[in-house]
Amino acid sequence: MRYLLMIYTNEELENGMSEEEKQAMYGEYFGFTEAIQKQGIHRAGEALQPVATATTVSVRGGKVITTDGPYAETKEQLGGFYLVETDSIDGAIAAAAKIPGAKHGFIEVRPIIDFD
Repeated sequence: MRYLLMIYTNEELENGMSEEEKQAMYGEYFGFTEAIQKQGIHRAGEALQPVATATTVSVRGGKVITTDGPYAETKEQLGGFYLVETDSIDGAIAAAAKIPGAKHGFIEVRPIIDFD
């Protein structure tokens, strides 16, 4: 089964990091990505631009409405994701626990609906 692992962290933490700290964090992410690729469970993954670049879209009465910024103002922001394929939720949780952002943020694990 496929699972989306959504990484929620506080952007302000990263903004306050030195360049060396950022490079160390990126190295941890690259290492994690390589590890799940070797495991054969990695299907996709991306980091997102800062939340200030977000645009929220809705349609009301047939009219497209756009708003600058994220859908919700929260302490943590969606910063990236991994799509993994494992035999069980336990495998997805085990992978999520190894994502570097889990140390200071949260990883939301959601099963993907298979319509086939």
